Amino acid sequence: MTDESCDILISGGGIAGLVAAAALGHAGYSVVLVDPAPPVTDGTNAAADLRSTAYLRPAQALFAEIGLWDRLTPFAVPLDALRIVDMAGDPPELRGERLFNSDELGDAPFGWNFLNWLVRREILAFLKRHTGIDLRFGTGFRGMLTRTTGALVTLSDGSTIRTRLVVGADGRGSAVRDAAGIAARTTRYGQKSLAFTATHAEPHNNISTEIYQVGGPFTMVPLADIGGSPASAIVWMNAGPRSDALLDMPSADFNDEMTNRSGHLFGSMELASRRGIFPIITQRAERLTAERTALVAEAAHVLPPIGAQGLNTSLNDIAALVEAARAHPGALGDPAMLTAYARARHGDIARRARAIDLFNRITRSGDIGLQTLRLAGLKAVHDFAPLRRGIMRAGMGPV
Repeated sequence: MTDESCDILISGGGIAGLVAAAALGHAGYSVVLVDPAPPVTDGTNAAADLRSTAYLRPAQALFAEIGLWDRLTPFAVPLDALRIVDMAGDPPELRGERLFNSDELGDAPFGWNFLNWLVRREILAFLKRHTGIDLRFGTGFRGMLTRTTGALVTLSDGSTIRTRLVVGADGRGSAVRDAAGIAARTTRYGQKSLAFTATHAEPHNNISTEIYQVGGPFTMVPLADIGGSPASAIVWMNAGPRSDALLDMPSADFNDEMTNRSGHLFGSMELASRRGIFPIITQRAERLTAERTALVAEAAHVLPPIGAQGLNTSLNDIAALVEAARAHPGALGDPAMLTAYARARHGDIARRARAIDLFNRITRSGDIGLQTLRLAGLKAVHDFAPLRRGIMRAGMGPV
């Protein structure tokens, strides 16, 4: 079989892989993207990703630069503020809350929320119009042989592709990472998160709400109304057995549990989608690069779903990879370019992983001392304006 060639081969057709293809194609490179699974772009499909993502300002800037934002704008729900609520006990008792307003950092919202399956549908339609991007769903990465001058990638259908750079965007079990000989360290918390959509009696007013309680945060991110009722995308973190029980609970009972867990802040809540369940881990690749190889997104790092850091950190990887390529014209995949990418991302990823790990341990704990620390920390961060603004800026992206 005759070898094909391209500038960049991307393994992984999730949102991060699709955005990487769009960004690198926009930069003028020929791209082949492979993924063994066909994309799911219908929210009613049993395999659809029901989670949502709040894309923060740096992500919006990347989407605008590559021409994708205009396509996504009709589906955007702006996030004008973040409400942090501290509760304890059962039934939950409100101990304190603070509101973080986006207008302290300029005129734009903190971010814009979208359902994941819908974003994948829109990016896929966008990419199909790009002549320099070859999408090969149903074909996966099998292995690679790298040299200083390039890489020879073998695909699951037996074909081979010669490329200057291999980008691993193929998730926490990355085959590219394994083929490059890069180890990953994993921290497990014994937690799982439920992800679903719910309607509620009271409006969200474009405010994202995180309610802290034993087991982990209960996060409500605004969506467009459903059937005339206010709606939110919910991420509900708990100890694994508790999440398993909630997953299988009859809808009426689940609605009661959900309403109680929300502290009745939004009135009666009702399930408006099926429930998905996901294990909570922190995972970091020991290196971001190898010969002719760069790791991005969950191939490089997996973070607990707190503070919209997961996919936004992934998109920061992609922006840095494009910038490193631009800064080294004619040296795509060369050591200097890959070193520049690793230096740009290593420190930021490490800091975010440590901060979110600590935050998760504190917010999920039932220890009275840690609960007191959690409430005191919320008040301190919010009530001292310079610290409040600094934390909000850091949450947006690399500083």
